[in-house]
Amino acid sequence: MDWRGTGILLAARKHGETSVIIEVFTEDRGRHAGVVRGGTSRKIAPILQPGAQLDVAWRARLEDHIGSFTVEPVRSRAAQAMGDRMSLAGLNAVTALLCFCLPEREVHAPLYRRTEVLLDLLGQNDLWPLAYLRWELALLEEMGYGLDLSACAVTGATEGLAYVSPKSGRAVSAEGAGTWADRMLPLPDVLRGRGDAPDVEIAQGLHTTGHFLEAHLAADQGNRALPVARARFVEAFSRRL
Repeated sequence: MDWRGTGILLAARKHGETSVIIEVFTEDRGRHAGVVRGGTSRKIAPILQPGAQLDVAWRARLEDHIGSFTVEPVRSRAAQAMGDRMSLAGLNAVTALLCFCLPEREVHAPLYRRTEVLLDLLGQNDLWPLAYLRWELALLEEMGYGLDLSACAVTGATEGLAYVSPKSGRAVSAEGAGTWADRMLPLPDVLRGRGDAPDVEIAQGLHTTGHFLEAHLAADQGNRALPVARARFVEAFSRRL
């Protein structure tokens, strides 16, 4: 059993004396793990950095075996990520969430393409926070927890939408929320793709997507805790406000 493709390195951990087990997110194979022989060597170790774009070839005797990878670098994103704290925190949040959310070997091609575009924006701090927020919305959609922000869940109105229901993920107008407004999540224009996307609205949007990542997606995976890397990115971004 063998295949070859390109993918994004999500994680690497030492295996034995000289080998490394890596997890790669590919367009056609999803999140896939394998052993890199000699992965701790001076030649290969610098290649195996989270976020790196790799050309990988996977081989195993049987398809359900962990198998082994041979890797070649396509491009590194280390320079962009190491440039400042927010870029590094953003890269770590993306790779940690993908490891957390994606079932192994389940294909999510649209999410892969969005992730590749997002990581190519690393270091562009004027674009990154908004792109990251939209990526989290796409992640929720891909995992089956997408938000419906088209109309009020109570009145059916398409204007005056101010909140998101923390249970259903549907938009709610100020009129529809009534006395329940203090229990709702914020719905800034940026979540609906409107307006100039100021940082304060992006922060509100991250608060809302964070609720669904934690209270719905993580809860449905056995109440596992979200990766702390996501909170670190939100904290790093909040320093800009």
